[in-house]
Amino acid sequence: MPIPRSSGVLLHPTSLPGRFGLGDLGAEAFAFVDFLAAAGQSWWQILPLGPTGYGHSPYSAYSAFAGNPLLINLERLVERAELEPDDIAGIAMAEGVAHFDAVQPFKERLLHKAARTFAAEASPRRREAFEDFCFEQAHWLNDHAIFQSLRNQFGNRPWNRWPEGIRCREQSALHRWGTELAETIHAHKYIQFVFFEQWDILKDYANRKGIGLIGDIPIFVAFDSADVWANTRLFHLDDAGTPTVVAGVPPDYFSKTGQRWGNPLYRWERMAEDGFAWWLARFRANLALTDLVRIDHFRGFEACWAIPAEEPTAVKGRWTPVPGTALFEALRRELGLELPLIAEDLGIITPEVEALRDGFALPGMKILQFAFGGDADNPYLPHNLTRDCVVYTGTHDNNTTLGWWKTLAKMERDRVREYLGHGGREMPWDLIRLAQASVARLCILPMQDLLGLGADGRMNVPGQASGNWGWRYRPGDLKPEIAERLARLVALYGRDRRSSS
Repeated sequence: MPIPRSSGVLLHPTSLPGRFGLGDLGAEAFAFVDFLAAAGQSWWQILPLGPTGYGHSPYSAYSAFAGNPLLINLERLVERAELEPDDIAGIAMAEGVAHFDAVQPFKERLLHKAARTFAAEASPRRREAFEDFCFEQAHWLNDHAIFQSLRNQFGNRPWNRWPEGIRCREQSALHRWGTELAETIHAHKYIQFVFFEQWDILKDYANRKGIGLIGDIPIFVAFDSADVWANTRLFHLDDAGTPTVVAGVPPDYFSKTGQRWGNPLYRWERMAEDGFAWWLARFRANLALTDLVRIDHFRGFEACWAIPAEEPTAVKGRWTPVPGTALFEALRRELGLELPLIAEDLGIITPEVEALRDGFALPGMKILQFAFGGDADNPYLPHNLTRDCVVYTGTHDNNTTLGWWKTLAKMERDRVREYLGHGGREMPWDLIRLAQASVARLCILPMQDLLGLGADGRMNVPGQASGNWGWRYRPGDLKPEIAERLARLVALYGRDRRSSS
């Protein structure tokens, strides 16, 4: 879709401050929207919103449709009398880092308590809203709620290690467990109702302030997810439910042995049989939450790196074709000619991937941290960019710009200085200015760069199994002078949300 010349900030909601140990959809999220508006920004880009599993990666969720319960703000539930003030009194965890392991058990306990209160005391109007939500989202909500209930029932074992009847979704087993776990299933539906309720309020507030939301769709889903359990025929699994081939990428800039993500690969021929109905539902769900969506690992819609499941690394894989053209044609019939999507086209990009991207007029991504490792024809250098792209200083997978700058080899650092025309005295703002000045219609800046943080502010190291996703900014970090400085840049380079067209 045509994107006006504009600017935005990349920040996942878990990185917001707050006393409950993890950023959520409460007052700090609304304050961040106010900061974006004061800074002349048009967009807030986030990472995937799904309920995270091991490692708390937003790119590995128990559902491609559900929201993350950890993002629910508990104070809002007190306001609705579904929790008591005493339930959250005295909770105050250290700022600056996400306390996932501490937050999960206490928030889960309180959300289930709120669900019981809701079941017993909800007003007719609120109960009707809940029932409407359950009806509208039934195509994924029922499977998600029973899946989460069963995981708890079976000690959080993956679904392929459950008793055979329920693993294979036999009707008698579904009926038995649906009856036995009815209260817990209701609680999980309530939790999703509350998440979507709070998200919709935040999105409406952002949109009224002139801020659009950019979401993120990981191309693959987690093996241990409601999506795979409920749709086994759509994935490469053996008779026991074990993946036979898994996803990843070959050796590249980030890793000498590639990245073995471990997600099961799709049986695309079966998805095509019903016109890619599962994918269309997934896109519709994500676009109901945000105004634009970034497609992570877009190249996987042309061909994906298939790794035999027994291989410990991604080295011994092969490219297998994917019917991306047919999928996006189906999506275009569903949504219209102008698809509200951004293609994450980093890594090994072939002419076929470029043709797929350009054939559907999808803007790609350009990362300035990648721009200085060659000569003047490096496609990431600002003078080589086109209008139809999204420029970033870095993404959640990169070091912060200041961290990157401090670790550059002398030759590359000299290259940056020569390009800037000075010594890089104000990094990361030097790179921020380059991004803002570029011809790219959309410029997205990680919040860490606006705060001038070093490597300790990094969000993720690809291929590192633990220790990621934990960064949070601190109360008081959103200083007016940062908003003013950014607002001056977007005005100078024609990205001001109040005048862009």
